[in-house]
Amino acid sequence: MAFKKDEIIIIRPDEIFVGKKDAPVTLLEFGEYENEECAKANEVVKQLLETYDGKIRFQFRHFPLTLIHQRSLKASESAVAAGQEGKFWEMHNILFANRRNLGTTSLKLHSKDAGVKSKKFLDDLVNGFYGWQVQDDIKEGHNRGIKEIPVFYINEELYTGKITVQGLSAAIDAALKKKPKAAAKKKATPKKRA
Repeated sequence: MAFKKDEIIIIRPDEIFVGKKDAPVTLLEFGEYENEECAKANEVVKQLLETYDGKIRFQFRHFPLTLIHQRSLKASESAVAAGQEGKFWEMHNILFANRRNLGTTSLKLHSKDAGVKSKKFLDDLVNGFYGWQVQDDIKEGHNRGIKEIPVFYINEELYTGKITVQGLSAAIDAALKKKPKAAAKKKATPKKRA
């Protein structure tokens, strides 16, 4: 008699977001947890989420620069692991706050601070259980031509300005203005009756 193996469903990073699911603007960042510029960008994003509450949805995708930051890969995996319990954003912010302390043992302690309950967290981290999800993000980043981080996209358009509240706000405002025009076009087209 063959035994059926339990299917494990993993919540991928591209399925995790903060904000309204149907928000008119999607803000997407590729970054990592040891990078100082990414940590600064995280503070900018926090302000944007407050300012544009209900108007933007934010996703963070992992692009660890492992040649420079050896601990960034496992930190990314730990965020994905926390995401399995709905604690991605708690872990995300804790990792940035502790970006100089991202060894495996520290990641386990950070996970407890984030509210992760899994008894397998450390084993999964050591065994690279969530490594494929991070690798998928890295592959997507390479496909987009990313070489340096942080990188932002607004509704899939590469943002090239300075990563400041003012700069990103201007780009978000421009994206918000584009959306109603597309909806207005659809309304304005009269339907012909047969």
